[in-house]
Amino acid sequence: MNAPLLLGSKSVPTTHALSLTLLALAAAGTFALVMQLFCVLRHCGLSSRVRPAPEPLGEPVGISLLKPLCGVDDDLEANLEAFAHLGYPKYEVVLGVKDTRDPAYAVAKAAVARWPHLMRLALQHGEPGLNPKVNQLITLAAVARHDILVISDSNTRVGPDYLEEIAHTFEDPNVGCVSNPVSGIGERTLGSLMDNLYQSTTAGAGQISAKQLADQDIVVGKSMALRREDVDALGGFYSVRNVLAEDYVIGRWLTRRMGKRAVVARAPVYNVSQKKSVMTFFKRYLRWSIIHHTCIPTPLYLGQALINPLPLALFGALLSPSALALGVLGAVTLVKLVHDVAVFQLMRPGQSTPWMTLPAVLLKDVLLFVAWANGLFARSVDWRGNKLRVMAGSRLVPPASVLSKGVVAPESEPIEELLAG
Repeated sequence: MNAPLLLGSKSVPTTHALSLTLLALAAAGTFALVMQLFCVLRHCGLSSRVRPAPEPLGEPVGISLLKPLCGVDDDLEANLEAFAHLGYPKYEVVLGVKDTRDPAYAVAKAAVARWPHLMRLALQHGEPGLNPKVNQLITLAAVARHDILVISDSNTRVGPDYLEEIAHTFEDPNVGCVSNPVSGIGERTLGSLMDNLYQSTTAGAGQISAKQLADQDIVVGKSMALRREDVDALGGFYSVRNVLAEDYVIGRWLTRRMGKRAVVARAPVYNVSQKKSVMTFFKRYLRWSIIHHTCIPTPLYLGQALINPLPLALFGALLSPSALALGVLGAVTLVKLVHDVAVFQLMRPGQSTPWMTLPAVLLKDVLLFVAWANGLFARSVDWRGNKLRVMAGSRLVPPASVLSKGVVAPESEPIEELLAG
């Protein structure tokens, strides 16, 4: 008769202890968000000050912007037009498509016809690897004319001083890579609002705070500038043809193999997302979580749940409801909303903040937590129509169903090389 009561009495303290643990972790994550907000405030405050003009460049270094295209992104024509008016004296934009059947081909042809002195179009040669973006980069780098290669995603826009800052940064011979903090603009749907919130409040803010708090420069492939000689020394883009997180791996190789510095520039790069659905947003970050977990140790991946403290506080309050638990949940929710709205405004000056931002923050955090949990176990992704398995170091192999038919996995860098650099 007493056994159920005994079992129940033992379970209560265990549940309460787990609840307190989750609430404590949520509180720690909330403190990290406060520090991140402070870093963004400092970064944006410094950026807005009137700074002395940089020393004029001598002979300007030539810059080739490499833009792999796949399908017609939101407002693609306007995105390409933004790169036609950068004001830098010596640059080109090389547009790439896999083949003429891609809907982006017509848009690219129109851009080349409009700015023939600046833009060129290159069709992909062959299919050397499993990463479709890198397959295009191999062709684009081969036809590029200049010594600085800037990988620039097709769904981005930049400010007029974008290339000038990159050129000045490369005046330091120890710099091997320049990336830019990411923000997001253009939302017209809930899915795109959440996408732009993530780009601004997690990706871009994370780059800024990592630099200020730990002097770590996080490379993000939306904008990634490299010296051609360094790319060639690493084996060219061909060396990462079977790697999904090519930006992470290249940045790691540059710093660890070659002793070069990776630098996060001051000017932001704007991810343009207008009409994404909520499901498209969710699928993207399901894939991203898998990639991220294969690139970093599991303890670090687990620790990164702290930067999304709201689900932790919610689970803690549900496990053992009390005035304390509800108070912590309320405080965490308030700080998270203030953090995301403030960072969203700071990272995209001149842009309005939609009224849907507050509920979008809450839904975004729940979906990101589900994606993070999925990343603990899942290892298959569907990207640009390709079903692939992601191994350690984000190395790609065909799915087991393909391998079981006797297809040999493509050669790639050993996993140890990808992780150790």
